[in-house]
Amino acid sequence: MKKRIHDIELFIKYPHEVQGEIFKKLIEQAKQTEFGKKYDFKSISSLEDYKNRVPVQSYEELFPYIERLMRGEQNLLWPSEITWFARSSGTTNARSKFIPVSPETLEDCHFKGGKDLISIYVNNYPESKMFTGKGLAIGGSHQINEFNPNENSYYGDVSAVIMKNLPLWAQFIRTPSLEVALMDKWEEKIEKMASITAEENVTSLSGVPTWTILLLQRIMEIKGTSNILDVWPNLEVFFHGAVAFTPYEELFKKLIPSDQMRYMETYNASEGFFGIQDRTDSDELLLMLDYGIFYEFIPFEELDKENPTVLSLDQVKVGQNYAIIISTNAGLWRYNIGDTVKFTSTDPYRIKISGRTKHFINAFGEELIIENAETAITKACKETNSVIDNFTAAPIYFDEGKRGGHEWVIEFRQKPDNLETFIKILDERLREVNSDYDAKRYKDMALLPPIIHSVDEGTFYRWMEKRGKLGGQNKVPRLSNNRDHLEEILKMIQ
Repeated sequence: MKKRIHDIELFIKYPHEVQGEIFKKLIEQAKQTEFGKKYDFKSISSLEDYKNRVPVQSYEELFPYIERLMRGEQNLLWPSEITWFARSSGTTNARSKFIPVSPETLEDCHFKGGKDLISIYVNNYPESKMFTGKGLAIGGSHQINEFNPNENSYYGDVSAVIMKNLPLWAQFIRTPSLEVALMDKWEEKIEKMASITAEENVTSLSGVPTWTILLLQRIMEIKGTSNILDVWPNLEVFFHGAVAFTPYEELFKKLIPSDQMRYMETYNASEGFFGIQDRTDSDELLLMLDYGIFYEFIPFEELDKENPTVLSLDQVKVGQNYAIIISTNAGLWRYNIGDTVKFTSTDPYRIKISGRTKHFINAFGEELIIENAETAITKACKETNSVIDNFTAAPIYFDEGKRGGHEWVIEFRQKPDNLETFIKILDERLREVNSDYDAKRYKDMALLPPIIHSVDEGTFYRWMEKRGKLGGQNKVPRLSNNRDHLEEILKMIQ
């Protein structure tokens, strides 16, 4: 672990040299692939050559290659044999996405990220007793790739892909068994996980906050307690990712009432492992630069342009929103992953996830992003003594004689003292953090105050179940520029 901390310090000190080396290595390794031949990787001698030759790719543009990979063809995007695919919930578009996972991605990206997470944690907390017990990981599920059933090819949530391929030593320090952890029926899985892990000495948790909450609550029901530390007295850390943690913070403090409990965020997606919270006094994420991923960035305001400016790491500025473009050791070339980040520092490179390129509300030029919504919801919860489980929001479009607005559906675990006060604080905070929203809200001229529907616990769970979207990688869409999701939920509660 100490050796790895030294390696991390090296890429912090020499970020551009490390990224330059990765770029050269990726181009060299892929020059004989079908994609590499198409864009003549052999003659690429600089980043400028690469930028001029290879266009930024969406999932739809790479899909013809991915579909052929799933049918068993090889050496299309990357030279290594691809037999695993990470299925993403399709939050960037309506369908599921299948992301190729090469042996290099598993070893040099996902596994390396997991080991670094533990190395950084132990480096920050040398007195940790995490290894005296088991790590509880809430994974997704996987299945045989039906496009190529005879060739030992599979797809599943990225957590399941990682778990299924973990080295043997890692299986000894985790719970429950793989058989249970990778079950695909979530109700049954939570039940089994709860009964098994309630009897273990669990010292660390890792997973998505929403599913972790469900599991903790079920375990407390089984054990007849309101404090998970009665079950796991040595629990000390929760490694979390996939959704913003701030809206869940208060609820976790109630479930795990200890000042000694620690929380560490990761940025691990189907496409790769990108960032780790490396400091104890800040929730910013260190951008991990030596995982076989080469980074580029598009300024948020240029996303819809036909030829947007694409910046390399040395050109980004603090405080601006960027869409992430990656080239990886699984053959995702100049791939727009659909996430936006904001740099909080360039020495070293630290980021905060600010939203999705397609998950925002901009029906009236207000450019409301997920980061704005979560900041405002967190403040409103704090000041009205409330705790949320899930939310989604969409525009109310202009109609004849009517102004526009935003309509929210919020599932509270603990309802606010006063819903009107909650709405007022939410609106005020949105105006503080987003000047475009504030301008549209001036004297209610373009946008009316938000409308909020407070729904019963379990509403979002039932909605996700109805859509066949229960699972570790499936997330409730926070913001949408159309009303499809919102209307479906409103119909359910009428």
